[in-house]
Amino acid sequence: MDDEEIAKLVTAYLKKKGFAQAEQAFQEELQQQQQQPPSRKAGDRNSNSLADPEIAKLVLSFTDRSESSPVRYHDGYSKLRTWAHSSLDLYKHELLRVLYPVFIHCFMDLVARGHIQEARTFFNSFREDHVMMHSADLLKLEGVLSPSHLEEMEFAHYLRHTKANIKICQYSYDLLLQYLHKTQSMTMLGIINERINFQVTPGQPMSISEDVGVEMIFSIEDDANQASHKEIQWGLLEDSLEDRLDKAGNPLLESEKADGETKEGDSDDIKKRSGEGGKQSTSVKKSKKDKSAGAVGKNMRPEPNIVSVAPRVKPELVLPVRSAEVEQSILEDLRNRVQLSSSALPSVSFYTFINTHNGLNCSSISQDGSLVAGGFSDSSLKVWDMAKLGQQSGTSILQGENDATNGEQVVGTNGGRRSYTLFQGHSGPIHSATFSPLGDFILTSSADSTIRLWSTKLNANLVCYKGHNYPVWDVQFSPAGHYFASSSHDRTARLWSMDRIQPLRIMAGHLSDVDCVQWHPNCNYIATGSSDKTVRLWDVASGECVRIFIGHRSMILSLAISPDGRYMASGDEDGTIMMWDLSSGRCIMPLMGHTSCVWTLAYSCEGTLLASGSADCTLKLWDVATSAKVPRTEEKSGNTSRLRLLKTLPTKSTPVYALQFSRRNLLFAAGALSKV
Repeated sequence: MDDEEIAKLVTAYLKKKGFAQAEQAFQEELQQQQQQPPSRKAGDRNSNSLADPEIAKLVLSFTDRSESSPVRYHDGYSKLRTWAHSSLDLYKHELLRVLYPVFIHCFMDLVARGHIQEARTFFNSFREDHVMMHSADLLKLEGVLSPSHLEEMEFAHYLRHTKANIKICQYSYDLLLQYLHKTQSMTMLGIINERINFQVTPGQPMSISEDVGVEMIFSIEDDANQASHKEIQWGLLEDSLEDRLDKAGNPLLESEKADGETKEGDSDDIKKRSGEGGKQSTSVKKSKKDKSAGAVGKNMRPEPNIVSVAPRVKPELVLPVRSAEVEQSILEDLRNRVQLSSSALPSVSFYTFINTHNGLNCSSISQDGSLVAGGFSDSSLKVWDMAKLGQQSGTSILQGENDATNGEQVVGTNGGRRSYTLFQGHSGPIHSATFSPLGDFILTSSADSTIRLWSTKLNANLVCYKGHNYPVWDVQFSPAGHYFASSSHDRTARLWSMDRIQPLRIMAGHLSDVDCVQWHPNCNYIATGSSDKTVRLWDVASGECVRIFIGHRSMILSLAISPDGRYMASGDEDGTIMMWDLSSGRCIMPLMGHTSCVWTLAYSCEGTLLASGSADCTLKLWDVATSAKVPRTEEKSGNTSRLRLLKTLPTKSTPVYALQFSRRNLLFAAGALSKV
C-alpha cells in the first residue's frame, strides 16, 4: 500500500468522523509535501513514510473499524474481560468498572451496523456479568432490536450520545493503557477513547469498602457537579411556630412533660385533636413493582434541639395562614413533645390491615394518628376513623375489602356494620394517598394518570387534577398545606396548588420513572427519587434542579428530610438507606440492614432518630444524630452502619407501608398482613 492510498483512507476516515479541522490540516500537509523538490521528498519518504508497515497497519485498523466484523467486538471484549479479571486484586475492582460501558457500546455499535443477530449473541454471552449491578438497564436494552431503536428509545439514545465517567487511580489507568497498546485491539481502544471519560486520581486505588455505593454513571455526573455549585438554603422558615417557641424560651417543665405523656396515650385527647395541623404524612410507595397508640418514651432531660439551631429562611411560596386555634393546638403539642434519643426510643402504634386479598397498594396516616387511609387496586379509597373503630371493636385491626359492597359511601355510623368511609372516583388502581396537615383533606394518585382531592368532612371528591400523561406513582402535601407535589411514570414531578387544576411547575430531568416525592420542611424545595437510581432536589420558585444525588444501585422508593432541613434519607429497592447532606450533595453514609424494599422513611420531630419500614416485615430505628457526625475515615469495617441501628421491630408477617411521627413523637405505622 503506497502513500497515496493511505492518504485517501485517512482523509475518508476524518471526513466520516466529522473532524473537519484535522482533515484540513492533513490536506495542507499533503500539499506541502507535493510541492517539495523530488530529492527532498524522496529523503522524507525514506525517513518517515506513510507506507511504513507499522503506520499502515494502524491506519487500516482504524479505517477498517467502521466495517469491522462482529467477531472483533466479541473477541476484543472477551480478551479485555479476561485480562481485567486476572489483574491484581488491588486494582481489579477499578479495572472491572471499565467493562460495563464497553459492553454497552459494543452491543449498540453492533446494532447500529445492522448486525442484529450477532448483537443479541454478544449481549446474551456477557449480560450475566452485569445483572447484579445493572439489571434495570439491561432490561431496557433488551428491547433494542434495530438501528432505529437507538434513536427512538430515549434511554438508548442517551447512552449512545454521552460519555461514561469512571474514577480510577493513576496506576490502574497506566495498566489499562499498557494492555491496549500491547494487544493493539483498535476496536476496544476506539470505544474506550470515544465513550469513556476517565477521572484519574493520584495515589492508591480506593478500597473495595469505600467503593460500596460508587457506581459508574454516565454524564449525569457532570450535571450533578454543576448543580452542586448552586446555593441551598436548608434552614426553617422565619417566624415559624418552632421559631416562636424557641424565642419564648421553650418552657418545657418536668410536669408538662409528664402531662404530655398522659395526653399522648389518651384516646380522648387524640379524638379532640383529630384534624389538627402538622407536617404531611409519609405515604406508602405504590404497587408499581407488585409489592409483595400508647405511652411514649422515658422522661429525659431535654437535649439541645437541632431544629432550634437551624438557620431561618424566607418562603418562596405564598403560604396559607393558620387560624389562631390551630396554632395554639400545635404549640401545645410542641411544648409537650417528648425528647427522643438513642436511650429513649419512641412507642409505636401499628395499624394492620387484614383481609385485603393483596389489594392494598398504599396507606397513609394523619398527623395525629386519628385517621388511616388505604388505597386499593380496585380504585377505591377507604378511610378509617380510629375513634369509631375503637368504639365498635376495641381493636386496631383494620378490615380491608372483605364483604365490601358497591354503593357503600359512609359507614361506621350508629347501627352500621363497618367503620370506614368509602371514596370512589378513580378509574385505575390507587398508588399513593396523603393527608393534609390539618387532616381535613386527602390526596390520591392513580394509574388513571389523575390526582383527586377528597374531603374527610364532606366525604366527597372535590377536584380531579389532570396533567400527567401516565400513572402517577406518588403525591405529597406540603408541610404548610395548600400546595402538593406529584411524581409520575412520565419522568416528571409537578407542583400544584389546591385552587388550580393545572400544575404550577413541571420538574423534568430524570431519565426514568419518578417514583417518590418529598417536601423540604421550609417548602422551598422538593426532592424526587427515580428509577434512574438518582435523587434530585428542585427549587419550587424556579423549577430548576439544584442538586443531584448519585450513589444508589437500584430504584429509589422512599424519601425523608430531617426537620431542620439539612439532611435527607433515601431508601431503595435493594434495602439500602443513604444519608445525604443537602448542602454538599454528598452521601454521609449508607445504612445497611433491610433485606428488601424500603417503602417508607420518617424522621422524629427533633431529628435525632430515623424510622424505616420495609417489605422485609421489619421496622428499624436508626440513630442519625450521632451517626451523621462519624467521619468517613473511620468507616473501615463493613458493618459500621450497624452501630447506627438502635432497634429492629419485626412484625409477624406485615410489610411496613407507612410511617408517621406525631408532633409529640409517637410513631404510627401501617401495613397489610400478608399470607404466611
